[in-house]
Amino acid sequence: MTSKLMKATRLLARTALFTASLLTIPSAQAQQAAGFTRTDLQRHDLSAGGREAVQVRVDIAPGEAFGRHTHPGEEIIYVLAGTLEYDVDGRPPARLKAGDVLFIPTGTVHAARNVGDVTASELATYIVEKDKPLLTLVK
Repeated sequence: MTSKLMKATRLLARTALFTASLLTIPSAQAQQAAGFTRTDLQRHDLSAGGREAVQVRVDIAPGEAFGRHTHPGEEIIYVLAGTLEYDVDGRPPARLKAGDVLFIPTGTVHAARNVGDVTASELATYIVEKDKPLLTLVK
C-alpha cells in the first residue's frame, strides 16, 4: 500500500470511530426557550407495561416562570441550585432551595418560577405513559 493510501485509510478509520463514539453517547438534547433550558438526560422503558422513566435537567433564569402544565405521570423534583417556587393545584405555594424535593401526582396542574437572583436548576424525574407528550400546557 502506498503511503498516501495508508494515511487516507487511517484518517477514514479515525473519522468513523469518532462518529460512532458520538452516536453512542446518550442524547442530551437541550430545548431552549426564553429563560429556560431543558436538557434530556435519559429515557428508559420500565417493567410496568406502557410506562417509561425520563430524567431532565431544567435551568431557569432569575425572575423567569414556567407556566401551568401537566404530565402524563408522576414527577419527582430535586432542586440542584437556586430557589424555585412551585404552584401546585390544591396546595399552598412551595418555595424550595438546593437539596429540597417535591412530588407531583399524575395530571396535577402546576407551575414553577425562579424567585432567586441566580439561575435555578432542578433534576426532574418522570414516571410517565409512553408515547404521550411529556408536557401539556394548561390555559
